[in-house]
Amino acid sequence: MSKLSVVLPAYNEELMVGKACRVLREILSKAGITYELVLVNDGSRDNTWEEIVKAGKKDKNILGVHFSRNFGKESAVFAGMAQATGDVIAVMDCDLQHPPETLVEMYHLWEQGYEVIEGVKKSRGKEGFLHKKSAGFFYGIMSKATKVDMQNASDFKMMDRKAVESILAMPERNMFFRATSSWVGFKTTYVKFEVQEREAGESKWSAWSLVKYAFTNIVAFTTLPLQFVTVGGVLCFIGSLVLIIYSLVQYFSGKAVAGYTTTIMVILLIGSAMMMSLGIIGYYIAKIYEEVKRRPRYIVSKIIRGSEDISNEARHDGV
Repeated sequence: MSKLSVVLPAYNEELMVGKACRVLREILSKAGITYELVLVNDGSRDNTWEEIVKAGKKDKNILGVHFSRNFGKESAVFAGMAQATGDVIAVMDCDLQHPPETLVEMYHLWEQGYEVIEGVKKSRGKEGFLHKKSAGFFYGIMSKATKVDMQNASDFKMMDRKAVESILAMPERNMFFRATSSWVGFKTTYVKFEVQEREAGESKWSAWSLVKYAFTNIVAFTTLPLQFVTVGGVLCFIGSLVLIIYSLVQYFSGKAVAGYTTTIMVILLIGSAMMMSLGIIGYYIAKIYEEVKRRPRYIVSKIIRGSEDISNEARHDGV
């Protein structure tokens, strides 16, 4: 019988781990689906790992993965997929904002032959105006880069084993799971869901962390920011031509050129454009440097299945 593996990245989720495991066990068991819950503790500073261990003692179908430190959500997702043993793998948030009932619908679509089932948000829930606009701009860029509509996209999805293996086979270290899972293709369908309210704990995403996350993933997946450098250079060139023509007209008409103010403005404009361009190029060089070092995406310090420690039987790095 086919087995479903559910990957749940967890960072400071001690209040939700137990309930997430309990709810998923009830829903999947009731639907008659053979399951495995892969909980990845991403270097939490609270008692998340202890809660995973407790849950494992109650359910032998729980696989707990403990990172040596915090490596980020993307690394936790890839670690979970690497350790999962199911024929089909789902990824969802540990806070139950992704409705667990939707997994059953996704599983039946997989049985019908679909290889990637994308969870698409019906709405973005209770988000601020600026956050919604920023998210819309970010996903607009990613949609152009991937040639796939990523508006209202999420990490909530289910993939056939061969789709997962295709993603894990990619050698790069800096990967954007949400875009990469769409980029690999395969037979895809979509399931809409309502984002649920968080029951306990608090969001781990501040405004700054979202901006940093967005820019990091754009750089990891597309060279579009480098094209901004070219566009900026062209605009500065056009501006310079306009000022040159203006200066020549003023000169030949016998009028004095307002030199100091104009010069300062041009220097500041071009200087700012150059510094921004160097910043973008430098960020890409930094990512190339990280790739060249070939460090693992993550390091696992401990793995349990149910109440049994299987650390010696599993791979411990994200090479």
